[in-house]
Order: sequence, then structure tokens, then C-alpha cells
Amino acid sequence: MSAVVSVDDRGFTLGDGVFDTALALGGVVFARDRHVERLLAAARQLGIAVERTAIDAAIDAGLASAPAILRTTLTRGAAARGLWPANAGEPTLIVTTAPWSPTLVGQPARLVTATGRRNEYSATANLKTLGYLDHILAAREAAVAGVDDALILNTRGRVCCSTIANIFVRIGRRLVTPSLAEGCLPGILRARVIEAAPALGLSVEERPLAPEVLFGADAVFLTNSVRFIRPVLVLDGRPLAGDDAAVATLMAHLRALVRTECGADLAAP
Repeated sequence: MSAVVSVDDRGFTLGDGVFDTALALGGVVFARDRHVERLLAAARQLGIAVERTAIDAAIDAGLASAPAILRTTLTRGAAARGLWPANAGEPTLIVTTAPWSPTLVGQPARLVTATGRRNEYSATANLKTLGYLDHILAAREAAVAGVDDALILNTRGRVCCSTIANIFVRIGRRLVTPSLAEGCLPGILRARVIEAAPALGLSVEERPLAPEVLFGADAVFLTNSVRFIRPVLVLDGRPLAGDDAAVATLMAHLRALVRTECGADLAAP
């Protein structure tokens, strides 16, 4: 089914909107409340008026029993020209789906460091906005280099994220990940890993992370809501630590959460 969006929609003309990507298994969205709350928080920060009931109804309409990736896109809607509209119309809200495969889970990744930088001072640094061109260009760099993803640093040259994921390193029994002040997104899987770590014997530090630390870490991995945990094996052609038992334990915990919340299993990668 196709959707019709006005040529005056500010999401189309100015990237004035936000989006969310979630995984649905067996007709149930994993961590649904968290995804909806994050989208609502972003909408409030941008001044886009939308009710939770509207988002829930759109998600419900898009759900099916087959495993799927759900993308919820919210824009300010159609408006006359001008950066700040005097009278914006109703927000545009669209949920689209794409097939999901369990082979996406746990795929090892090779990274290259992107030349562009993420601006941690931006008012939208922690929002999943429609303006994704910096990450698109970083993904192009990765494709040209023949690797899977790009590591994005912030303006101070510190680790921020990849094009589509948060990043963690394990150093002994500590998990270290950039804080939101470093410019990364408040990932849903990032939060789940941080919450689960103490019960699994791992402490968590949210702090600045120099790129050089990755080469001496016991493990490096990415997290996002579609691929879950993805070990990073190579950065800029240099090998990183390989398979890791502690990370495997984290992944087993996430599988159990999916089973509990969705009544379905993530097939082994």
C-alpha cells in the first residue's frame, strides 16, 4: 500500500520531523512503550503536536504476524513557505513495514572511521530526525571502503556512534559507552544493555571514549533495535578483539526478553 504525502509537507521539503524503527515479532513490537515514548519526547522537543493514541493506532494498523521492521515517521505536516510556519497543518504520521530476517542478528561488522563529524552541541543531536544526510554520506564512505558500517566521531574527535547503532566496549568487567552528551542517540537497545549489565556481573560507564581505546578493548559491539548486538571485528583495517563470552551472555539475555515480550524467539544467527 502506498501513502500520499503533500509536496508542501515539511518532512519532504525541510526534513522537519522524526522517526522511529522497531522490530515486530508475532504481531508484537519489542519494547513498544519505549519506542513510542521516545518518539513522543522528540515530537515535544520539536513542538510537533501528536497524541499517543494516534501513534498507537498507526502502529496497530501496520502490524502483521510476519516478522517485520516497523518505521514510524512523524512530520510537522504541510505548511506555507518559511522556516517557522505561522500556521502548520495537521502532523503527518505514517507507519511502514519491511521484512526482517533473523540473519541480521549478530552479524560481525567491519568499520571505517567516517571523515564527517557528529555535532554533539546540536539541539537535535539526541533526536532521530529526518535529516540523516551526514550518516548517509558516512554509509557511502563505508560502502566505498568495502566494509559494513562507519564509526562516527563527534567534533572533539571522540567516539559517538555508527551510522545506525550505538557502540559499547568491554574492558574487563566494565562496559563503556559514550554518554548522550557526546552526541549519540538514546537507543532502545542501548538502554536495555545498560539495564541488564549489572545483573550479569558487568558495570557500566557512560563517558567520553577515545577511538584508540577500541583497539585495546576486550570486545567492541554495536547495538540497535533491528540487529540487536553486532560484534565489531575490524576498524580502519586493524583487527579488534573477536568473539566474547560476556557479550554472548548479554545477547542471551536480550533473546530471553524478546521471548517474554513477544512470545517469539530470535533465531540463532
